[in-house]
Amino acid sequence: MNTTVHRPTLLRRLDAYARLVRLDRPIGIFLLLWPTLWALWLAADGLPDLHVLAVFVAGVVLMRSAGCAINDYADRHIDPHVARTCQRPLAAGEITPGEALGVFAALAGLAFLLVLSLNALTRWMSLVAVLLAASYPFMKRYHYLPQVHLGAAFAWAIPMAFTAQTGTLPPPGGWLLFFANLLWTTAYDTMYAMADREDDLRIGVKSTAILFGEADRLIIGALQVMTLLALVLVGRSFALGWPYYAGLALAALFGLYQQFLIRQREPRDCFRAFLNNNYVGMAVFAGIVADRLLHGG
Repeated sequence: MNTTVHRPTLLRRLDAYARLVRLDRPIGIFLLLWPTLWALWLAADGLPDLHVLAVFVAGVVLMRSAGCAINDYADRHIDPHVARTCQRPLAAGEITPGEALGVFAALAGLAFLLVLSLNALTRWMSLVAVLLAASYPFMKRYHYLPQVHLGAAFAWAIPMAFTAQTGTLPPPGGWLLFFANLLWTTAYDTMYAMADREDDLRIGVKSTAILFGEADRLIIGALQVMTLLALVLVGRSFALGWPYYAGLALAALFGLYQQFLIRQREPRDCFRAFLNNNYVGMAVFAGIVADRLLHGG
């Protein structure tokens, strides 16, 4: 009898936790995963160590989920006033702020346990990753560049991937890859912020979409171009061949499509442009893998 009574409540609670960490919206997992895979394949000059690969894939899922939990905690007084976020579990009162913090701590703790199986340098670098992930959601209250902060948080997986695979800090090409990912993240998260700009202006939240104003599309375009140029330099640094540059060409076409989507600054289309970046990351990764396969990596 008790099992029958409590099962629906337990299932509702688990569903609320799953929605808190956006398991129903995995785009953030993909946007964090693709650059991590870029770095692992370049660091290994082909297929990386399978243990390292498994740790980083699981870590991406855990840390992105932890980031969503701490983000909703930080925005618990903001989300109820934004149309797109008012139904999130914490904003809607389905879970408490303490529960959200508990979910963040549990997921970050699990991610750290995974990192303990890697070398000491990677373990130390993981502390920076947690600091970036935990601090990012609060930045929108203090400055207009939280998207850059998110870029650093997402890009930090790149030097960690190099240290895990090679035992040393990345070569210059690895740091170029870090910079490319920071630029790319700033571009696509500005598209995301454009979808919320009116609500953010009303409630006083800061973003690059607000900072850039009428120059938003131009600056996003410049960021996209700089991302591609940085990735070209990455290709030269790692002596990559035509399959990689074919992947970059496909990524550039997706970037042009995103510019088409945001041309009227309609929130729905800006969000579609943000989602389309999944294919940019996939195209670059496909180019790296094809190149390494062709050259025996």
